[in-house]
Amino acid sequence: MKDLKGLMKQAKQMQDNMARAQEKLAEIEVVGESAGGMVAITLNGKGEARKLRIQPDFLVPSEVEVLEDLIVAALNDGRRKVEAAAQQQMADAAGPLADMMPPGMKLPF
Repeated sequence: MKDLKGLMKQAKQMQDNMARAQEKLAEIEVVGESAGGMVAITLNGKGEARKLRIQPDFLVPSEVEVLEDLIVAALNDGRRKVEAAAQQQMADAAGPLADMMPPGMKLPF
Protein backbone atom coordinates (compact mmCIF):
# COMPACT_ATOMS: atom_id res chain seq x y z
CA MET A 1 0.00 0.00 0.00
CA LYS A 2 2.93 2.30 0.73
CA ASP A 3 4.17 1.90 -2.86
CA LEU A 4 0.75 2.81 -4.23
CA LYS A 5 0.72 6.01 -2.20
CA GLY A 6 4.17 6.91 -3.51
CA LEU A 7 3.12 6.15 -7.06
CA MET A 8 0.04 8.35 -6.70
CA LYS A 9 2.22 11.17 -5.37
CA GLN A 10 4.55 10.81 -8.36
CA ALA A 11 1.59 10.81 -10.75
CA LYS A 12 0.25 14.04 -9.21
CA GLN A 13 3.68 15.62 -9.45
CA MET A 14 3.94 14.56 -13.10
CA GLN A 15 0.50 16.04 -13.80
CA ASP A 16 1.58 19.36 -12.26
CA ASN A 17 4.82 19.26 -14.26
CA MET A 18 2.87 18.59 -17.47
CA ALA A 19 0.62 21.60 -16.85
CA ARG A 20 3.67 23.82 -16.33
CA ALA A 21 5.33 22.37 -19.43
CA GLN A 22 2.27 23.17 -21.54
CA GLU A 23 2.32 26.75 -20.27
CA LYS A 24 6.02 27.03 -21.17
CA LEU A 25 5.33 25.53 -24.58
CA ALA A 26 2.89 28.33 -25.40
CA GLU A 27 5.76 30.79 -24.87
CA ILE A 28 8.23 28.99 -27.15
CA GLU A 29 8.92 30.37 -30.60
CA VAL A 30 10.51 28.37 -33.41
CA VAL A 31 11.43 29.46 -36.91
CA GLY A 32 10.72 27.24 -39.88
CA GLU A 33 12.79 28.02 -42.95
CA SER A 34 13.07 27.14 -46.60
CA ALA A 35 15.41 28.12 -49.43
CA GLY A 36 18.28 28.54 -47.00
CA GLY A 37 16.39 31.02 -44.84
CA MET A 38 15.07 33.14 -47.68
CA VAL A 39 11.55 32.33 -46.45
CA ALA A 40 10.99 32.04 -42.71
CA ILE A 41 7.88 31.54 -40.58
CA THR A 42 7.89 32.06 -36.82
CA LEU A 43 5.51 29.76 -34.93
CA ASN A 44 4.61 29.61 -31.26
CA GLY A 45 4.67 26.36 -29.31
CA LYS A 46 1.06 25.69 -30.26
CA GLY A 47 1.96 25.72 -33.94
CA GLU A 48 0.29 29.07 -34.64
CA ALA A 49 2.05 31.28 -37.20
CA ARG A 50 3.21 34.56 -35.68
CA LYS A 51 5.43 36.08 -38.35
CA LEU A 52 6.34 35.58 -42.00
CA ARG A 53 9.57 36.91 -43.50
CA ILE A 54 10.30 36.76 -47.22
CA GLN A 55 13.52 38.05 -48.74
CA PRO A 56 12.72 40.66 -51.42
CA ASP A 57 14.46 38.54 -54.07
CA PHE A 58 11.46 36.19 -54.04
CA LEU A 59 8.88 38.91 -54.61
CA VAL A 60 8.76 38.40 -58.36
CA PRO A 61 5.20 38.20 -59.76
CA SER A 62 6.14 35.56 -62.33
CA GLU A 63 7.49 33.29 -59.54
CA VAL A 64 4.39 33.23 -57.32
CA GLU A 65 4.10 29.41 -57.40
CA VAL A 66 7.70 28.99 -56.27
CA LEU A 67 7.12 31.42 -53.39
CA GLU A 68 3.94 29.58 -52.39
CA ASP A 69 5.85 26.28 -52.29
CA LEU A 70 8.60 27.84 -50.18
CA ILE A 71 6.07 29.22 -47.69
CA VAL A 72 4.48 25.79 -47.33
CA ALA A 73 7.92 24.20 -46.87
CA ALA A 74 8.86 26.75 -44.19
CA LEU A 75 5.57 26.17 -42.37
CA ASN A 76 6.08 22.41 -42.39
CA ASP A 77 9.64 22.82 -41.13
CA GLY A 78 8.37 25.00 -38.29
CA ARG A 79 5.68 22.52 -37.33
CA ARG A 80 8.23 19.71 -37.13
CA LYS A 81 10.32 21.88 -34.82
CA VAL A 82 7.28 22.69 -32.66
CA GLU A 83 6.45 18.99 -32.36
CA ALA A 84 10.02 18.16 -31.35
CA ALA A 85 10.02 20.95 -28.75
CA ALA A 86 6.67 19.77 -27.39
CA GLN A 87 7.87 16.17 -27.09
CA GLN A 88 10.97 17.32 -25.24
CA GLN A 89 8.98 19.55 -22.86
CA MET A 90 6.56 16.74 -22.05
CA ALA A 91 9.33 14.18 -21.58
CA ASP A 92 11.13 16.53 -19.21
CA ALA A 93 7.90 17.10 -17.29
CA ALA A 94 7.20 13.38 -16.98
CA GLY A 95 10.53 12.87 -15.25
CA PRO A 96 11.20 9.39 -13.87
CA LEU A 97 7.68 8.19 -14.68
CA ALA A 98 8.48 8.49 -18.38
CA ASP A 99 10.87 5.54 -17.99
CA MET A 100 7.98 3.37 -16.80
CA MET A 101 5.82 4.05 -19.88
CA PRO A 102 5.52 1.42 -22.59
CA PRO A 103 7.82 1.89 -25.60
CA GLY A 104 6.32 4.10 -28.28
CA MET A 105 3.89 5.83 -25.93
CA LYS A 106 3.95 9.53 -26.76
CA LEU A 107 3.44 12.46 -24.44
CA PRO A 108 1.14 14.13 -23.62
CA PHE A 109 -1.19 11.21 -23.04
